[in-house]
Amino acid sequence: MADELEQKALITIFGGTGDLANRKLYPSLYHLFTKGYLKDHFAVIGTARREWSNEFFREKVKESLQDIEGASEHAEEFASHFYYQSHDVMDQETYVSLKNLSDELDEKYQLDGNRLFYLAMAPNFFGTIARRIKSEGFTDTAGFHRLIIEKPFGHDLKSAEELNNSLREAFREDEIYRIDHYLGKEMIQNISVIRFANSIIESLWNNRYIDNIQVTLSEVLGVEDRGRYYDESGALRDMVQNHILQIVSLLAMEPPIKLTTKEIRNEKVRALRALRVYEGKEVHQHFIRGQYGNGEVDGKELKSYREEENVDPNSNTETFVAAKLMIDNFRWAGVPFYIRTGKRLATKATQIAIHFKDVPMNLFGNQQSLGGNVLVIHIQPNEGITLHLNVKEPGQGMVTMPVNLDYVHSSQDRMNTPEAYEKLILDCLRGDATYFSHWDEVSLSWNFIDHIAAVWTTTKDHFPNYKPGSMGPKEADELVQKDGFAWFPVVDE
Repeated sequence: MADELEQKALITIFGGTGDLANRKLYPSLYHLFTKGYLKDHFAVIGTARREWSNEFFREKVKESLQDIEGASEHAEEFASHFYYQSHDVMDQETYVSLKNLSDELDEKYQLDGNRLFYLAMAPNFFGTIARRIKSEGFTDTAGFHRLIIEKPFGHDLKSAEELNNSLREAFREDEIYRIDHYLGKEMIQNISVIRFANSIIESLWNNRYIDNIQVTLSEVLGVEDRGRYYDESGALRDMVQNHILQIVSLLAMEPPIKLTTKEIRNEKVRALRALRVYEGKEVHQHFIRGQYGNGEVDGKELKSYREEENVDPNSNTETFVAAKLMIDNFRWAGVPFYIRTGKRLATKATQIAIHFKDVPMNLFGNQQSLGGNVLVIHIQPNEGITLHLNVKEPGQGMVTMPVNLDYVHSSQDRMNTPEAYEKLILDCLRGDATYFSHWDEVSLSWNFIDHIAAVWTTTKDHFPNYKPGSMGPKEADELVQKDGFAWFPVVDE
């Protein structure tokens, strides 16, 4: 069975000594190893500027597995497949050495020329590395050649186009895998099954039965040590452009003809094309931004965003975004998609709440207990689904009470966990790009975001405007309330 599962490949990780590689990639590869997806015919090359030996590198790899229960049993065998090559991205000679090592390992482990390149480093090096991979002959083999890149994929549409063009000089679009760890999460991938495997759900999945849809990605932490990057990015670019718009496209897409990468992508792109682009004053009417101030949470005094390390003390960068999105097509005409994301909020959670329309006439009077029907998809911290219904309260009379039908997924996945990377790396090895971002999705997302950013960069806001431990500025609540709705409570059990 394991031989049927096994994926043959040489995996080269640029940035092999970095935090991402140690916290996410090596544990994920280890899980694939213990499950038989990686077995005898695989090798990993870690590259970075540091002068490390293979032995020292392998010790670092084993250290990255120390929190995995039972890892000590297989750690030595797993780490024996790892090799280190000191590398300067800008130096042509080091590519020659790396190419020679790649060819040696390809022959040693009988990898059939299959090569996966993972760029776990700053995006400004992506184009240079991709061109060198091509010019130095790394892809002159009979097997597959695939490139995984981490976000941010550009800072706006123009920079994203420039980056994409540089990558396309060396790799075809179907060889480029733009990774978004949110798309590796179990319940994100479950959206398609919930919709298309249940007629009771899909038949109601339209503007005749749905009032509004709410997507919340909230974090309790501040910017921590990412101040320099975050001050140039903000919540709009860091979260909305990729994670949130990807989730919205999965919720809004039409049923694909087949569950293939191409067909699913086509429908996601169609949904993003139908996303209403706001101009000028419309941005202020449909988008709310916030920035956290200082305050006390659980007895601990917290700094404001402008007091964080490497942040401009007069920064106009948003740490919170709430918005009302509209999908202008036949299925979703008139249904608002409310989104919100931010740092230093009351809870850490990611959830989707689908609010169904109220019954046409309330036969039970003005009972406060008669709640709406809401389907909640919990992405994290606990994965699962909750359907909120109304039933009769036990006893005399027709008194209603709300009940919840719960399904709790067994996985206790946490944000950005190795499990998400594990699934996505395996998909890449198999050539399945369903849960990676296609260039068409990226370009449409950036076009939408650029219109918002253009207005925000030319206007100052009254920052800071929300306290840590809250759910954002009051204007975010008013955005939903003026349409007669309210934010669904975020569950962080």
